Amino acid sequence: MRILYSGSVQGVGFRYTVRTVANGFEVTGMVRNLADGCVELVAEGSKDELDAFRQGIKESGLEHFIGKEDVSWGEASNGFRGFEIVR
Repeated sequence: MRILYSGSVQGVGFRYTVRTVANGFEVTGMVRNLADGCVELVAEGSKDELDAFRQGIKESGLEHFIGKEDVSWGEASNGFRGFEIVR
């Protein structure tokens, strides 16, 4: 799953909160700021876990920072070990 978040998503602890939320789910991946002001999230796991993780992000208090959430789905690369913030 790849999500591009736009809105007021940089400078508000967004990436750190997403990483904390990820610890509660069986997902791997990464989250990073993009130069255009968006935040990119790439996560791998079962569809149910990814859907629950996505909902958990919204329920963590971040929803009011998100203007738009652009979600796309693809095949897992199995290239992640854990969940990390990428700079």
